[in-house]
Amino acid sequence: MSPRWTGFEAVVKAARLGKITRKSNPGPPACRPHIFPNKAYGYQSNYFGKPSLIQCFFASSDTKLFKYVKQVDYNEGLERLVTAIVAQTLDELNCLAVINDRAQQDIFNSQFFKTLGNVPYYKVLVEEKEDLQSPNFKTLSVIRHVKRSGCRVYILLISNGGKVSRFLKFGDRYRMLDTRAKFVLLHDKRLFHSNLHYLWKKIVNIVFLREHGRYNRPGAFNNKRIRPWYDISTVPFPTPIQKIFIPQRLDTWHLGKFHTGTDLFREKTSDLQGEQLKVVTFQHVPASVKMTAPARKDTIVEGRGPIGFGGLEIEVLTTLANALNFEPDVYEAPDADMEQWGRKQLNDSYTGLLGEVMNGNADVALGNLYYTPYYLELLDLTIPYTTECLTFLTPESLTDNSWKTLILPFKPVMWAAVVVTLFLAGFVFYALANYHHHIVSNPMHKNIIKVKEKGQATGETKMYVDEEVKTEGLYLFSELDNGILYTYGMLLLISLPKLPTGWSLRVLTGWWWIYCILVVVAYRASMTAILTNPTPRVTIDTLEKLVDSHISCGGWGEEVKEFFLTSLDTAGQKIGLKFEVIYDTDSAVERVARGQFAYYENIYFLQYLRVKRQQTRKHNKTKSIPKSNVGQGERNLHIMHDCVIHMPISIGLQKNSPLKPHMDRFLRRIIEAGLVKKWLKDVMLNIVSNDDTQEEVDDDKKALMDLPKLYMAFVALGIGYLLSICALIAEQIHWQCIVKKDPLYDKYAINIYYDHKKSLKRIIKTMSRK
Repeated sequence: MSPRWTGFEAVVKAARLGKITRKSNPGPPACRPHIFPNKAYGYQSNYFGKPSLIQCFFASSDTKLFKYVKQVDYNEGLERLVTAIVAQTLDELNCLAVINDRAQQDIFNSQFFKTLGNVPYYKVLVEEKEDLQSPNFKTLSVIRHVKRSGCRVYILLISNGGKVSRFLKFGDRYRMLDTRAKFVLLHDKRLFHSNLHYLWKKIVNIVFLREHGRYNRPGAFNNKRIRPWYDISTVPFPTPIQKIFIPQRLDTWHLGKFHTGTDLFREKTSDLQGEQLKVVTFQHVPASVKMTAPARKDTIVEGRGPIGFGGLEIEVLTTLANALNFEPDVYEAPDADMEQWGRKQLNDSYTGLLGEVMNGNADVALGNLYYTPYYLELLDLTIPYTTECLTFLTPESLTDNSWKTLILPFKPVMWAAVVVTLFLAGFVFYALANYHHHIVSNPMHKNIIKVKEKGQATGETKMYVDEEVKTEGLYLFSELDNGILYTYGMLLLISLPKLPTGWSLRVLTGWWWIYCILVVVAYRASMTAILTNPTPRVTIDTLEKLVDSHISCGGWGEEVKEFFLTSLDTAGQKIGLKFEVIYDTDSAVERVARGQFAYYENIYFLQYLRVKRQQTRKHNKTKSIPKSNVGQGERNLHIMHDCVIHMPISIGLQKNSPLKPHMDRFLRRIIEAGLVKKWLKDVMLNIVSNDDTQEEVDDDKKALMDLPKLYMAFVALGIGYLLSICALIAEQIHWQCIVKKDPLYDKYAINIYYDHKKSLKRIIKTMSRK
């Protein structure tokens, strides 16, 4: 279908065909170069200071062209109509964007810009050969400035409807146009092709201007003045467009005024008039939960057939449906269990939830969508209605540290200090005991006593008697090994068999007892706390521990791996290097239970996976399934305490959806009313109540002793038995290899051998003293 000729184009066409001739008066000098040059459309607009071609024709009033132009009125009706439409929007007009071709240039004259007043505007003149699906740099720069400035009105007066459709597709695809602004377009059937129906679900504040009555009568050059009229229509939103697009008529423009005065840009998205919206979702806690029947009477279930969906976002959707007056049709995307959000294909299309929305099959997407650049590039997202903690599901360690119970009360540094003090104190006791023995056994300190012999009545005899040196208690510390042994005994609160005689040893013993009391009291208190408290779980609770562990980690989607790789912290980057993209949640949980993997998701979904795993294990025990089929060495599932990030969560809409402003407005009210928190608790109620992990923790908190907590006592006893056996073996070896082979050994007089050993020791001590 060829475009309809405008008044000015009709003039030019008639001049080319020779129907209009110019007399000798060429008009004003400024007009002479512009009268029918080779390029008929080459002229400047009025507001640039140069006269237009039409003005030049009026200056030559003695031409036949003047009479013809008066008949066609050079689009005067369209000029006034566009000016009147702009005047209606002045109250909320912050800036204006005008995009037109040369055929519609004369419409924007001084009267139009006087109506604008001080309102800023952008104006783009589109050349005939320019492809608006790939605009040139200057046009693209102006369009970007228009979008950045937030202009609320676009006037697109381009005669070629095909060029307009390409421009609208370009603006929608790359978000170069604010599709929620108000648009004024010329009516053209090429805009209503079925391939463009998706545009009219996004650009709803639009009016089409269709001219009538200019060329429908024969004899276009008669003396009758033609007064065209305009039909003003719009898209039938929210009524769905069927196979054929039928515009909705708004008003007519004739003789410089509207027929009914209807609001041309009435609000269409605040009341959807009970129309049905397609909503795609899949099972993902807490946003959407698949169920056959509501677990509670106040639970809302949406969906097709016997299987419906409940959950946090279903509750939000139902509230929005009541506020905006639409009927949600909730369905599940094909192969949703594997595809879930969807993956990018080789042809740049998407599967799953993203594919349904991007292909136009669904209007709303419910699936715990993260408010990230990845999703913002593909969809429109509402304001975040909540934030979720994203973390890892990790395995608990199977390592039993009950054998460490005896050494857990003190840290390694404390134990090192106690051991060093023990050996140092034992050496000091040994040194003081030997020094005291050395002083007492010195000949200068022998005692002089008087002895009266029996039978002698006269005289007294003085004599030196070598008394036995008084060394009571010194034998305890006379040897280094004995000193350390008795010092260790005092540390365990074992009394000495006899107090040493020296005052230096006695003072040291008293202060050593005070030290032992303090150490023992601290040890007992710490040991009591360890035995009465739950057994510590060996878990991974920080990102740094996960990096240092040997297990791998992963999650759903390439975008999550990219998130870690581009992280600003070193730990996140290391996680990204070993991050695996996994699309099967069940196999991921199986690997976590085997202690080989850590799975990344929101904390509520991870709690759901843990409860699901616990119920599966209970079912297997009830059915008596062999352990070989269930899996041996299965670990408990633990949710890491630290959050990697608190991610904002939104509801997805089609790109450039007109529903976003009102959905955002009602979502704010829902959040402020506290309904999101209430619905979240309702969704997680059954999951939390079935979580056995909390019961295990509560049981562990009870102050009950069990055998594992005393493993260290048996370990210590075993170590003592082992050392005793080793000592016995060493004694046997010494008896067989040394004692029996000594020349003084006689099995019938063993005391000879030991007396000889004692005499040798006395000689060595005597020589050492000298």
